[in-house]
Amino acid sequence: MRGVWAVRILLLTCLLSAVYGSLNPNFEGSPFAEQAEPEDNAAFEPASAEEESADANNKAESPVAADEAPVLDAPAGEAATNPFLTGGLLGMGLVMLSGLVFEFIRVVVLVALVAPMLATKSRHREDDLTKGRILGYIEANAGIHFSALRDGLGLANGVTAYHTNNLEREGKIFSWKSGKNRRYASSSVPKHERKRFQNPLTGTRLAVLEVLAEKGQAGTTTKELRERLDISRQLLSHHLNDLKANELIERATGNERKAWRVSKNGSERLQASRSLQKTL
Repeated sequence: MRGVWAVRILLLTCLLSAVYGSLNPNFEGSPFAEQAEPEDNAAFEPASAEEESADANNKAESPVAADEAPVLDAPAGEAATNPFLTGGLLGMGLVMLSGLVFEFIRVVVLVALVAPMLATKSRHREDDLTKGRILGYIEANAGIHFSALRDGLGLANGVTAYHTNNLEREGKIFSWKSGKNRRYASSSVPKHERKRFQNPLTGTRLAVLEVLAEKGQAGTTTKELRERLDISRQLLSHHLNDLKANELIERATGNERKAWRVSKNGSERLQASRSLQKTL
């Protein structure tokens, strides 16, 4: 699966950065490092009695207001933050947060982190049974996404990610990113039919085909489609041209209204899209 090693390298870099930052809060060259002690130790030697007497006389002669107190600078290292520690923790946090929001990122993170641990602790017989269940479920539900597969078989996130990754490496299944999800299908699906699962009909194009399918061979005019879907002429024209280019619609023959109808290829794609929606 693409991105697994990239995630591992990223997380390892963030972890090392955080560890380095926690062990070296005052690294050399840091703008927040503690100020070095003066090399001249003589400045810290106790003053003699004569020097103390001279200082007292100078203070008495100097007209300094009683309420004026010397302003002391705060230590430079107290309010500053360590960029190595902050950057490392922030990087790991962003990866984990992205995994919670996007399923395809969560799958990659699980494979990167959990799969190596499961590989060392797994038992072959149990692995083969679980792998067989997953493969059979994917073959029966082509286009199913990760969460539905996990919940359908009652498996844990890590176990599901581990076995789907192995099945994909063995060439028994293939996967693709679809929106926020990662979907799976059996490699036994012919290559010319995989586009039906990888590029399902959605949005306005799906709505157009649904309306045309209701009208059957008689078809529907552009005006009727525009009124039914409540969209602009330009937007509808764009989607009709796209559907026509992909041979999903065609002109209704024997109709003087210049109506559109669903082609044979469009009907098959529409049925595949409906089947895919059932796995959501």
